[in-house]
Amino acid sequence: MKIRPPLPFAFLFTLLVLHAGAKPIDPYKVLGVEKSASQREVQKAFHKLSLKYHPDKNKSKAAQEKFAEINNAYDILSGEEKRKKYDMFGDEKGGPGQSGFTSGPGGWQHMGGDGSSQTFSFSFGSPGGSSFFGFDYNDIFSRFFSRKSIRAISSDVFKKEISDKGMAWLLLSYTPALQQGKQHYESIIDEVAGLLQGAIKVGRINCETEHSLCKDLGMHPGRALRLFVYSYKRNEKGSLEEYKGDLVAKNVKTFCQDHLPRFSRRVSLNHFDLSSSNLEKYPRVILLSTKKDTPVIWRALSGLYHKRFSFYDAEVHDVSELAAKQLGVDALPAIIGWLPSGEKHILKSGISVKDLKSAIKDLSLLLDSFEKKNKKVASSQASKNQTDSTQRKLPLLTALNSDTLCGDKTPVCIIGAFRSSRAREKLESLLYKVSQKSLTRRPNVASGSRDSVSYIVLDATKRPFFLCAFDKSGYISSDNILVAFKPRKGKFAAFSGDMTVEEVEKFISSVLNGDIQFTKTRQKPVLK
Repeated sequence: MKIRPPLPFAFLFTLLVLHAGAKPIDPYKVLGVEKSASQREVQKAFHKLSLKYHPDKNKSKAAQEKFAEINNAYDILSGEEKRKKYDMFGDEKGGPGQSGFTSGPGGWQHMGGDGSSQTFSFSFGSPGGSSFFGFDYNDIFSRFFSRKSIRAISSDVFKKEISDKGMAWLLLSYTPALQQGKQHYESIIDEVAGLLQGAIKVGRINCETEHSLCKDLGMHPGRALRLFVYSYKRNEKGSLEEYKGDLVAKNVKTFCQDHLPRFSRRVSLNHFDLSSSNLEKYPRVILLSTKKDTPVIWRALSGLYHKRFSFYDAEVHDVSELAAKQLGVDALPAIIGWLPSGEKHILKSGISVKDLKSAIKDLSLLLDSFEKKNKKVASSQASKNQTDSTQRKLPLLTALNSDTLCGDKTPVCIIGAFRSSRAREKLESLLYKVSQKSLTRRPNVASGSRDSVSYIVLDATKRPFFLCAFDKSGYISSDNILVAFKPRKGKFAAFSGDMTVEEVEKFISSVLNGDIQFTKTRQKPVLK
């Protein structure tokens, strides 16, 4: 009686026979590129061929076989390590211990550098993608060709790393049953991730295992794969926007760029004073560049550092422009920041960009450093204010608060300028006492009263240019100076009497009663 071998053994024997007769194939020849081709050229060749032979467009068996060949070739050449191994040890024969792949009549086999192999075939198995022996070849195919840069997203990952975190994500929605075309989607996602590296992250969501997440987000694939961008285009809270265009890397990249964060405010330097426009919760930074629109790098950073910095950007054609000169910029692009005190810092000028990823990394380090400086200064200032609260009763005029304390809405500012700590103590004591008297008592500035008088002190050693608006020398020979200034009219009157409560009170009473002559300022007072 003739004994038939077990079916699995017969199947294995058949595979061995097929492998023995397999023909060696050079992945470079399959993709039609030279061995010296760049990774970008390899990607372009792969995308061109995969579109041509994709099963969705070409149903013939020959096209399916060619498509598998292309994918195998790209798998070897798309990774730097695999490509190096192939270039060092592989040859057109693709023998044991070499990196290469062979094609035989039953399927396609990839050979690793250690001699291990995996075989994939479209020519056998059940319609659902599983072989008759219970192995899911589609699942093996998916795991083998999955891109390492495309992260598997779970509900926990989405909540902790994606939702309203300021980073744009390109997300593929799929189920294990939807394998046809998945590798092509992933190759496009992989390429876009490379082109926008640092500005965007990529991931895939298995809507079979993460059914609730996909349902809540409205991104279940149904019968076809779906591509989404987690976007900040519309408002500060992130939202999903589905990509419905042609599956071409260039188009997907443009779509992603359009949905990057937009937390930077576009301003004109001629009509916007960053140093004193208003009091903000966060430290401020502005990018000056020749770009007509907010650069991609700055938009990405505005998302990464959202609610840590207030971002601005402005178009500047040349450093010779007056606004650029006033800010002290000598090269473009440039980034300028302001400390809580209003002190200006040129963080970097003449910025050179190698690529998106390195630029975002370098500028992130720059912002991190400035943020630490801000926190240190703010902490020091808070501690100092608390220590001196019993001694210092009047606010110190800075670029940051000048609009609030002595802006156009304030009829009269009584400014006591000092050049020493002793002079400061004397001025604060005098002005505080006078401000409490009935005839010169100051109403609450915050109430918006048009009759309010602002009593403030100024450090003349740090803000010498401010006093030059009233006196050519900036009262350089005086240790303490008292000036009444009307911001709206641009006029002032300087006190020249003895620094006593009585004399200062008489001066301020005359100012309020209109009994003293005011003079036009030499120039607009500027806090630098």
